[in-house]
Amino acid sequence: MNKTLVAALVSTLLIAPSVSATEIFKDDVNAVQIGGFVDARVINTQGETEVVNGASRINFGFERQLQDGWKAYAKLEWGVNPVGSTDIVYNNRFESIQDEFFYNRLGYAGLSHDTYGSLTIGKQWGAWYDVVYGTNYGFVWDGNTAGVYTYNKDDGAVNGVGRGDKTVQYRNSFGDVSFAVQVQLKNSEFYTCDYEDITQDACVTLWESGSVEAQQVEYNYTYGGAVTYQATDKLVLTAGLNRGEFDVTFGNGNTSTAEDIIYGVGVTWGNFDQFGFYGSANINGNENHDTDNIGRLIDKAVGVESLFSYMFENKIRTFVSYNILNAGDDYVIQPNYNADPNDVFKRQFVVMGLHYVFNPETVVYLEARRDYSDFTSADKDQQARMELSEDDGVAIGIRYTL
Repeated sequence: MNKTLVAALVSTLLIAPSVSATEIFKDDVNAVQIGGFVDARVINTQGETEVVNGASRINFGFERQLQDGWKAYAKLEWGVNPVGSTDIVYNNRFESIQDEFFYNRLGYAGLSHDTYGSLTIGKQWGAWYDVVYGTNYGFVWDGNTAGVYTYNKDDGAVNGVGRGDKTVQYRNSFGDVSFAVQVQLKNSEFYTCDYEDITQDACVTLWESGSVEAQQVEYNYTYGGAVTYQATDKLVLTAGLNRGEFDVTFGNGNTSTAEDIIYGVGVTWGNFDQFGFYGSANINGNENHDTDNIGRLIDKAVGVESLFSYMFENKIRTFVSYNILNAGDDYVIQPNYNADPNDVFKRQFVVMGLHYVFNPETVVYLEARRDYSDFTSADKDQQARMELSEDDGVAIGIRYTL
């Protein structure tokens, strides 16, 4: 058993990738850490220039030494918006804007042992993230084609691939191989209708009237797993999958089931925060796993992410990333009476970045995005709304890590 690797796994759970933490209390039994960062930037995109929040956050990690080699730990993390609200529907992942100054990102508790591994319960990074996190290092436009930030670039909470809600997760390692398995234990039910601008109450009424254009959807348990192989001190290979299931009851009484599944592999060389070359790429196939930019469920798609960087001895780090999520045409799951089979969905963009790393905790950066997406539709208003959040852009900012 590789005890160092187990300890690293627990550290990864307590601290988000590439974010350090400062110990503010420690005795023979307990330790408390504070971490996170403030990221403020000026961005020009979607025809506007504005100061925006860069997914700033604060977190607290707690550890307690127990008997017989066991350790208890907990993590609490909140997103913060230090610059106020913004009119641009944007942040570092194009996720939905949070108007609150604080909002929940992570919250879990667990036990770990060098031999028996770790068990955590709560809102936490999903096992799928182990497969693809290596390309998720851009500050402004990071990955949204790897199947992590699902349902129109949200945080992946619903299906457990991002910061999964109500997740139970087990991790362990054997030599150079580590793994994670998880299950989401939740019960969720909602209604959806094939109309734009309809309220949930109106949709329920339509479903109760027996309309086939209204559906009751149950999306409950999910499960997933990932394997990581530390082939050398620099080369890491990953693989994994995640699965859920939609049970749909139409207003006319008909039923249908759709499988939400994603599977893929990744490869990473080096360390993004160290001098020299770093490279990472991953590929995934998915079905019923994500939505397009106006909320329609995508039947099947293939996603690829890649990121290559080099940090020079003078502390300048350059990088380029290429991302594509290609669903082709006729991609909207049926029945959906607002879908044209000729509609095309291909999210595709390149990001280039220049960072000056004063130290790992203080970085000034310039990043630019060039969009090559294809959202062709005969409905030009619909096409325009699809294109809105995929614009070119440029941003400068500073990230101050606590």
